[in-house]
Amino acid sequence: MGSRPSDRIATLIELLPAFVPGVVLVVLALGAFWLPGSDRYYNHFVWQAEAFLRGTAVIDWPVDGGGFPWGNDWMQDVYPLRELTGDPNPRGALLPFPPLPAVVLVPFVALWGRATDIRAVSVAAGVLGVWLAWRVFGQLPVSRTIRLATTVFLGFGTVFWYAAQLGTTWFFAHVVAVDLTLLAVGIALRFDPTADEEVEASPAPARLAGDVVAAVRRPLELLDRRQFVAGLLFGLACTARLTVVFAAPFFMLVGSGGSWTRRSVSAGLGAAIPIGLLLAYNVATTGHLFHPGYEYQYQREAAGYAALGYHPEWSIEDPRYLPQNVGVMFASAPAILPDRLPGPFGDGDPVCTEPGATRGLFDPACPLAAPRPIGMSILLTSPAYLLALPALLRGRSRLVAGAWRAILAIAFVNLMHFSQGWVQFGYRFSNDFVVFGAILVALGMARRNGVGLLGAWLIGASVAINLWGVIWGNILGW
Repeated sequence: MGSRPSDRIATLIELLPAFVPGVVLVVLALGAFWLPGSDRYYNHFVWQAEAFLRGTAVIDWPVDGGGFPWGNDWMQDVYPLRELTGDPNPRGALLPFPPLPAVVLVPFVALWGRATDIRAVSVAAGVLGVWLAWRVFGQLPVSRTIRLATTVFLGFGTVFWYAAQLGTTWFFAHVVAVDLTLLAVGIALRFDPTADEEVEASPAPARLAGDVVAAVRRPLELLDRRQFVAGLLFGLACTARLTVVFAAPFFMLVGSGGSWTRRSVSAGLGAAIPIGLLLAYNVATTGHLFHPGYEYQYQREAAGYAALGYHPEWSIEDPRYLPQNVGVMFASAPAILPDRLPGPFGDGDPVCTEPGATRGLFDPACPLAAPRPIGMSILLTSPAYLLALPALLRGRSRLVAGAWRAILAIAFVNLMHFSQGWVQFGYRFSNDFVVFGAILVALGMARRNGVGLLGAWLIGASVAINLWGVIWGNILGW
């Protein structure tokens, strides 16, 4: 009996030089992320980069420049300087978003000014993310076939694809954060070859007490340079997306250093530098440790978008938002055979109004199904996340424990947030933990002894669904 086609494909992948699949993935990502799309004009970070080049954090606003890209009087996600100073006369505004994505754009804005194509930069950053994923997953104790399948999943089977090809303000921040998280995780994995061995996931109290005593006697021995660098990159990721900071348990359990205490202290010191600079930036620009622009925007949106279930009397992060947001993350489904096209504030225009209209896969006038802008279930848009279950159910290792704890902490904080990423395809906040989710997917497939037919189907379905979402997002101008 000859081997199955899947076995022959796996053998071929294992025999290829390691760089070949990586090159193929980069070429595929460049083509997929640069699919023709509708023009978007959300380019807040271009204006922020322009302000940085002038030596200030205050952007010119409102500017009536005759439309995009020369004007910004349409921008709502800004913190007007008059709100900070109490003076009704000053023009200008601050952006509440962490500034690292704007810093990334500085060299491009120095060359092209306001005409900088943030989507092109986002596509390039997305392609870099796919290449980094290929390299990082090579540090996992999995076959090359699983490594390839996991990279395909992250790059094309999650909403990372939608974020990278879109490149508007919020989505570009996600892409920058994912790239830096991949770099941080890659260093942690490279110098911790025993992370996935069946070992105790957290330190015993007696051993932890011993580590603390040793640290008091010899504090410099707590610093591991490689884990410090991993922490530094992790901290930089947090200055693109704040909620990534809750992935800290991963770097406490995984990385160089040899002990829980050394890993935690080394990564913590590294992360403290960019996070401390972010807090200093907030104080220098607003006089507050935490940017008041977030609360200002929350109150405006909560009062103006009542149809979305916001409550201005609640906190911007409030446990009372959990039930409705869990529903978005896990239960929100596309509109099937809709009578009206889903809109940002509920049902939109009627569809299929022409006599004898035939429904089409990508026909906004008469669709078979259409995504919901409020968000859609992560398990519907990326069903291959289910492949992580064997990793969670079998065995106990620092790598598995660190990954699921990072996911749980990030998701919990995001789910308490009043908004869940609207307007979007899928559930964009999942980009905050996609790297750790992909690690569990890879380990789950390894526990099942390979990708297998189930893995191939689930990853293939994830890619197809995200392609559907990318096309629909561009059709609808999201």
